[in-house]
Amino acid sequence: MRQRLSSEPDRYRGRRRVPTPPRSRYAAVVTTAFVGAGVVALGASALPDAKDINQAALDEVRQASVTSQDAAARADTAERASRDSTRGEEAVESDVWLLPLQGYDLESSYGERWGKLHTGVDLVAPEGTPYVAIHDGTVTKAGWFGGYGQAVIVQHADGSEAIYGHSSALSVREGQQVKAGDQLGLIGMTGHAYGSHLHLELHVKGEPIDPKPFLKERGVDIELQVEAYYNDVAAS
Repeated sequence: MRQRLSSEPDRYRGRRRVPTPPRSRYAAVVTTAFVGAGVVALGASALPDAKDINQAALDEVRQASVTSQDAAARADTAERASRDSTRGEEAVESDVWLLPLQGYDLESSYGERWGKLHTGVDLVAPEGTPYVAIHDGTVTKAGWFGGYGQAVIVQHADGSEAIYGHSSALSVREGQQVKAGDQLGLIGMTGHAYGSHLHLELHVKGEPIDPKPFLKERGVDIELQVEAYYNDVAAS
């Protein structure tokens, strides 16, 4: 072996040489490499090929998807039925008819009085007593109305109208939607009135009718101050 002259540059100066492993260690490294490759090969052979996936498992997945879709469809159907039921309950409530107030004296009925047609019923109660809508509808008048004094007129969906006259104060405005039982005003004696009372008048096709039989057909008896049981239930 030639000896390196001191004048020759040291090509390995500043570098770290990797020592050559002993023969016994080299053999161990090679053996480990072969064993590891064998394990990888065995593992790869154990994995299923895409073409070899179990058909029964696929069928189970598909069936689970169909079942999930069926459950979602049933839930949607149930929700729609619930909404339809709610709308049905609202429709029932729209058929409610009530007395305009409680604890009154029926003073005058529909018919001839003092040579003139009295076009409604007079329900006597203390001034300031609240009165309510007998049925759902739209307020078409809320204010002074000639001989009726301060009055409220409510038009119902069936085309009939209710006039509430001689109020001391009003609780609604024109164009307002009201439900049966909503307060409309307070009893008074404004207009052509001789004492505190509520004048209730009903019109069908623009003509006044007797409120007693009309309301009795709808479960409300003004003379007995009775409302049909189903009205009480629907309004609660």
